[in-house]
Parts: sequence; C-alpha cells; structure tokens
Amino acid sequence: MRTILFLAATLAAAPALAEDREYCPSRPDLGRPPCTIAPGRVSVETALADWTLEKDSDGRTDTVLIADTLVRVGLSDTVEAQVGWTPYGHVRARDSASGMVENRARAGDVTLGAKVNLHNPDGKGLSAAVRPFVTVPVGRMPVGFGDWGAGMTAPVSYELNETFKLQATPEVEAAVDKDGHGRHFAASGTLGLGVELTEALTATIEAQVLRDDDPDEGTTQASGALSLAWMVGKAVQLDIGGIAGLNRDAPDAEVYLGISQLF
Repeated sequence: MRTILFLAATLAAAPALAEDREYCPSRPDLGRPPCTIAPGRVSVETALADWTLEKDSDGRTDTVLIADTLVRVGLSDTVEAQVGWTPYGHVRARDSASGMVENRARAGDVTLGAKVNLHNPDGKGLSAAVRPFVTVPVGRMPVGFGDWGAGMTAPVSYELNETFKLQATPEVEAAVDKDGHGRHFAASGTLGLGVELTEALTATIEAQVLRDDDPDEGTTQASGALSLAWMVGKAVQLDIGGIAGLNRDAPDAEVYLGISQLF
C-alpha cells in the first residue's frame, strides 16, 4: 500500500514539476542548449522556411527547406529523446558558363538522438549536456545525404547574470561523403552570447568554425549569426535569424523563420 501511495504521489507531482521548468527550445541558435525538456512534455520546433545561398565562380545554388522539424520528448528529469526530419527541400542550381538551371525537390533524412543533461537540466547557472545522434538515410540527395551518419555534441552554457548567457557547442561527426557513399571526419565549434533584451525577447550572436574532411574536397567554414527569439506566453516561441559566411568555403548567407511549441 505504501508503494502504491508513493507512486501515485510521484505521478501527481510530475506535472507540477514540469510546469515549474521554463521552456527552452533548441531554436534558433547555431549551437544547441544543454537544457532538457521536462519529463512528460513534448516540444515541436519547426523552421517554417529556411533559405541558403551559395555562390562561386561556377554558379549559384539556392536551397529552400520547408517545415524542417525537431521533436523533443522529455523522458526523465535529465534525459530527452529527439527526432528530426526535413519533409521538403528545393534546390535550384544555376551554371554560370551555360546559364542552365537545374531544379530538384527532395525530402531529407531523419535524425535520431538523445540529450543527457549532466548539470542543471533547466539551463540555469552552469549547465552541460551530451547529445549523441545518428542520421537515417530516408531522403534523397541533394537534400538528404544518401548514407548513415553519426555524431556527438556537448553543449555548455553559463549565465553571467540575469541579462547575459555564454554558450558553447563543440561537435564531432562521422559525416556522409558528398558522393553519398561512406563517411569522413567533421568537427565544429560554436560560441555564442545570449542577451535577454526583455522578459520575452532574447537576442543571440554567434560565431562558428566547421572543419569537414570530405575526401572529395576538405573545407574549413567560418560563419557568424544573429537571431531573435520571442516567447509568446510560456509555451510558444517565434524566432528569426540570419547567418553570414565569413570565408570562401562557407555558404554566403542563410535566413530562417521558425516556431516552437511545448505540449
């Protein structure tokens, strides 16, 4: 009887504990937050539209992703499961020499992952986590990768005060080769500073360096980003952001708009 009463009390208290934790979407930053979703809650985070521009001497490529979505499910106080998928992407490539234009519409791959928080799952103070993930090749190139991939991120954040928060996200990955067959080493580091402009509005400025050792052509990309996130109540966030390439290897520009909701 005592055991039954204890379990009943625990289940009754779980919703209250979940309500006490502030909503912390992964969007719209380049890096990933170390906080986890409260147990029993579900976060649906969607890029309503995402446009990327890449230009070089050979031509220009425009990539548009629609409804790129990440679902996060709180399994315990410190662990969440993640499923991500891009249902639609459109790639338009124009060749400078011939003027020919190629359009391809594809679905992307599925990403399966889990985030395990190691300290402060609500993201307060000093917070840290690890996030292993795998990519499942259900999509088609050039939106999908065509083969299995895997990686690990280890996000860390630290609140300097009520206004400023430092964020760092190192990542290593067995990334899929450009030809869609096999994998190679890739690693990135992202540093960010979050600024709470008001109780509902937060701005984040970030810098990222990505090294990709693809056997066809290795690249080192440097990018800078600025994003705004607006909390509408306690369970909905709207966001907008932009990324600028800082060297020749990086895409020239990216602009995105999204929404996140906690259920």
